[in-house]
Amino acid sequence: MNNIILGIESSCDDTSAAIIKNGILLSDVIGVQEVHQIYGGVVPELASREHQKNIIPVVERAIKLANVKKEDINAIAFTIGPGLMGSLLVGTSFVKGLALSLNVPLIKVNHLEAHILSVFLKERDFKYQFPKFPFLSMLVSGGHTQIVKVNSFFEMKILGETIDDAAGEAFDKCGKIMGLNYPSGPVIDKLSKKGNPKSFKFSKPKVKDLNFSFSGLKTSFLYSLRDKVKENSNFIKENKNDLCASLQNTIIEILMEKLEKAVKKTGITEVTIAGGVSANFQLRQELLKKGRNENWNVFLPLRKYSTDNAAMIAISGYYKFLDKRDFVSQSVVPNARLKI
Repeated sequence: MNNIILGIESSCDDTSAAIIKNGILLSDVIGVQEVHQIYGGVVPELASREHQKNIIPVVERAIKLANVKKEDINAIAFTIGPGLMGSLLVGTSFVKGLALSLNVPLIKVNHLEAHILSVFLKERDFKYQFPKFPFLSMLVSGGHTQIVKVNSFFEMKILGETIDDAAGEAFDKCGKIMGLNYPSGPVIDKLSKKGNPKSFKFSKPKVKDLNFSFSGLKTSFLYSLRDKVKENSNFIKENKNDLCASLQNTIIEILMEKLEKAVKKTGITEVTIAGGVSANFQLRQELLKKGRNENWNVFLPLRKYSTDNAAMIAISGYYKFLDKRDFVSQSVVPNARLKI
């Protein structure tokens, strides 16, 4: 018997749909909202409007690429939160109607947990190795920075998290100070390859246990540039590559120091990363290097599944479907502040 799951993701500014059949990803379609770039960040009202435009063609495209019929779908997994309430409402309203028309169950999925489970995604004709439970996952994105102990597909515990800004937010806000386009993380990653990561030093916070902080780093970066620009109005332009490399290196050092501490504290050497920032080239290289030096078993999600996507929602829904859990009724409502 085939188990076909449709996954739908609409937590922020990307409308996405994916099909998984018997654990294998057949399609993953993302409708990117470019309207936000001119504002330097996501505008919630515009995001919800764009979701309304995109969701039907995106879902139709995902079903077509998977070469299945909508009548073959066994269940629909969707993002219930966290995220922007307007965006979540568009996705939730749509899946309710579709599930009712197809007479299939709805499965709620936590967006953060789905990021962590993206490491279990399988494509056709590829061989994969997956982490063994329990494992540690460092979830790093624009809205979250957490170290999570993953005991099973359904049981996760936060060991440490940011007390203020997330790592991805630090990338974006520091990038904005330098005049880079939004989102700035990928731009900084690219420019860093041409720069010297030791050119500039920025403040690294001292936070207890496994928690993070990035607000002090942003302030240090702002003040450093402000003073330098007073001396030389072209300072940012002349040093952009080195600034990006130094900023990125500082953020990654903060992340890796906490992750290493978590491994020592728990004794768990099965390690993964997840979230949009996990696509960062240097972070991935540093984690692989640490794995070789410290005998960690490191598992990286494919870069294309690091940012928001419906494939991770579908794989989460697939395991829940097999375990018959988190099925919800038509009265379900999204939770914008949902936690792991």
